[in-house]
Amino acid sequence: QVQLVESGGGLVQAGGSLRLSCAASGSIFRLNAMGWYRQAPGKQRELVAAITSGGSTNYADSVKGRFTISRDNAKNTVYLQMSSLKSEDTAVYYCYAGRAGWGRDYWGQGTQVTVSS
Repeated sequence: QVQLVESGGGLVQAGGSLRLSCAASGSIFRLNAMGWYRQAPGKQRELVAAITSGGSTNYADSVKGRFTISRDNAKNTVYLQMSSLKSEDTAVYYCYAGRAGWGRDYWGQGTQVTVSS
């Protein structure tokens, strides 16, 4: 099993920045993709960004140019640097990790990000 612990959420004004972190522990051998989904009230969970162990990345169109995903394989941690935040970025952000391809096998508990306008 893999445990994912997120941190860094909170309240920020529009135009501001936040950095989310997600640390993996447990059976982390051969984890491939790690990333972030988010879910706003009344909406479906959507992909925000993902990164493979080799450094390939994938972003939602809505966050391109504003969010940057990175990964420290030695620390088994993935980061999401969020800049130029908008009210529509308000959501619970969930970290995930997977073993094959862009798959999603494990999930964190979620961290709230609230952007005030």
